[in-house]
Amino acid sequence: MENLNKSIENVYKTDDFKNALFINYGGLGDEILFLPCLEEFKKSYPNCKITLALEGRAKGIKQLTGLIDNIIEVDIKAKGIKKYLNVLGLIKKARAGKFDTVISSGKSPLVAIILYLTGIKRRSGYFSKTAFLLTDGVELDENQYAGNMYHDLILPFLDEEDIEDKVCVPHLKADDDFILPDELKGLENEFIALHPGVSKMSIEKGIFKCPDVNFWLDVIKGVLNKGKKLVLFGGADDKDIIDKILGCPDVINNPNFINFYGKTKNLADLKNILSYAKALICADSAPLHIGIGLNINIITVFGPTNEEKLVPKKDNIKVITNKKIDCRPCLWHKRMVNCNQSYCLNINVSDVLEHI
Repeated sequence: MENLNKSIENVYKTDDFKNALFINYGGLGDEILFLPCLEEFKKSYPNCKITLALEGRAKGIKQLTGLIDNIIEVDIKAKGIKKYLNVLGLIKKARAGKFDTVISSGKSPLVAIILYLTGIKRRSGYFSKTAFLLTDGVELDENQYAGNMYHDLILPFLDEEDIEDKVCVPHLKADDDFILPDELKGLENEFIALHPGVSKMSIEKGIFKCPDVNFWLDVIKGVLNKGKKLVLFGGADDKDIIDKILGCPDVINNPNFINFYGKTKNLADLKNILSYAKALICADSAPLHIGIGLNINIITVFGPTNEEKLVPKKDNIKVITNKKIDCRPCLWHKRMVNCNQSYCLNINVSDVLEHI
């Protein structure tokens, strides 16, 4: 509550906002975690148009929600001078967009400078050395669920009675006109969905959040042996691990196994189908956050990343870790890549299966 009180000390609320720019960089999971910030802002300012500036790899967020009117893609991870040219491009678009407020995540002192250069009247961001360039500085508390952390950015725009000490989870729902594919009809709330992959970009950066294929094969066999219908999902980044799974005769010849890899047309399609699942089994990945948004049963495995910051405490979500080691979680606060051993990914399959 101390951080909350600090954040609302200088709250002042205008009558209305018509055109707001939000900035949040990261992968698709980060954008899903950012949704409570957009949702709460939209509740207070229902007539406001929302534009979200993000990395191109996360632009699929617009398929998952109706909160976002426009997208501005910014390649913030570009190398050398190109990165700064892209930032200048964002500033130019922000100045031309006639926004009456801009709200940005990010703890770098450069954030406040960029927001100031947009010329937008109201500017909200986390406190840093350059926070004097903001109109609304917010305390950054990274030791909480990320949905709450992002939500703190809009505290200066809410009436005091609208500010509650609550968990700010994303809210997603199936499209009203969605029809379940023929292969899955009759299995509503009966099948176990399994998504075994993570983004290829994280792997290329030396970040491994997912157990190996042998773990997933054992989980799949265990679920099938329980007589449950299991539906396998995956995207282009997951091809290698999916190919190995589909190379196992004991899996593909089991009548309870349904291969849905490559059959979802887009993220909206995946969201819609997952809304009918009895449960989702996955790693720390975008599908995890989609499942959280849908409020379905989830069994998720975590290695080096911190579930306290990425998973809300809810009875329908079971987080499975390697409890025999005490060095996890380590990513982001102790190190930026995995250690060579990655013992934290040696997760007991039976710990997953006991929740089926």
